Amino acid sequence: MESEKSRNGANHYENVACPFCGIVCDDLEVGPSGSGGLKVFKNGCARSIAGFERPLVEPSPQFDGKNVSLEEAVAAAAKLIRESRLPVFGGLATGVEGMRAVMSLAERGGGIVDHALSALIYRNVRVMQSSGWLTTSLTEARNRADLFVIAGCDLNQSNPRFFERIVCNEASMFSDNPPKRTVIFLGEGLDQSAVKGPRIADVLTIPCKIDRIGEILDAMRAMQKGASISDDTIGGVPRATIEDLLARYKAAAYSVVVWNPASFDFAGGDLTVQAICEFIKESNATSRSAGLPLGGNEGQPSAASVCAWQSGYPLRVSFANGKPEYDIERYDAARMLAAKEGDLLVWLASFGDDLVPPDTDVPTVVLGTPGLKLSRKPKVFIPVGTPGIDHVGRIIRVDNVVSLPLRKLRHSKLPSAADVLASIEAAL
Repeated sequence: MESEKSRNGANHYENVACPFCGIVCDDLEVGPSGSGGLKVFKNGCARSIAGFERPLVEPSPQFDGKNVSLEEAVAAAAKLIRESRLPVFGGLATGVEGMRAVMSLAERGGGIVDHALSALIYRNVRVMQSSGWLTTSLTEARNRADLFVIAGCDLNQSNPRFFERIVCNEASMFSDNPPKRTVIFLGEGLDQSAVKGPRIADVLTIPCKIDRIGEILDAMRAMQKGASISDDTIGGVPRATIEDLLARYKAAAYSVVVWNPASFDFAGGDLTVQAICEFIKESNATSRSAGLPLGGNEGQPSAASVCAWQSGYPLRVSFANGKPEYDIERYDAARMLAAKEGDLLVWLASFGDDLVPPDTDVPTVVLGTPGLKLSRKPKVFIPVGTPGIDHVGRIIRVDNVVSLPLRKLRHSKLPSAADVLASIEAAL
């Protein structure tokens, strides 16, 4: 649970949940910086420090580039939605409460709902929908796995504390003397610097092109089933190296393959995810194995989960006909805007400065952090607070099994996205 303590007379918060990465580490200590902002005193990473220590700025809302009151901005946004033929609700970088408000407004306004990172996530979703998968949670991987295969992703960039929190932990819930772990990096140029400590046994690298990981996993699946492969190389890797990887995999008590769909940014990237998942399913015939897809930044798991709860479908849902309709191709927000199928973009980005709207001449309403790096002025801009800093909220972790509470850590006049969206809906 979150708690407060005093450090030099000021309130400091312990066990703070961090909303800036899908892992949502909940062990941070955050307090006043002494210059009116916040400072991460303990358990921070590059992402959390950049997010929590971002200076507090409280600009006015704008309409047509001119400062207006919040009420005027809300009225202007409501008018644009009311007059729109097909509004597109994108970005969706928010917590559970903000996404609930998006869904309500989209249903009322007859719009399309799609997250900014959906193109990445659908590399996973297509596989889950078409052939299924076996995945684990962060907690189970932390406490049970003795072999981790990192498939093509640089987790120090996307989820900086993954190794510290999940792989290199010395304690386990189920053993006073947990077994050592082997970590295998499958890919080129992957950062291994965080894999260290007494819990770690072997750390190996198998250099290969990322777009050939699927080929390697497919070959390993065939070998599991007794097929003989005579080629000297598999996916550009010596066959003996792949045979050693398979032997380690078979010998493991609990193996976990970790990937980030953002790493598979090439044609057929979802086929690499499918190769991983089919290999894992085959492995479970003789041992315990699971997948662990990571990423999950910019509130994507919250957006997908809330959309599924309330509509029955994951993202890329349309309310244009008065009921939820799902189509992963047709309701791709980026495609729709490029094809001019939507005539208004409502963009929500409440975590960082970089999640900007696509370059479009479609009129845009932006609810974003004050420092959002916009390339052009939107029709309406309403600065909103960040969940877990400026207001309370909840956020869903990347493994989709836990929602964690977010705390208000500073005094801010910035409204929450949920409150602004509710006001817009009330004004329709």
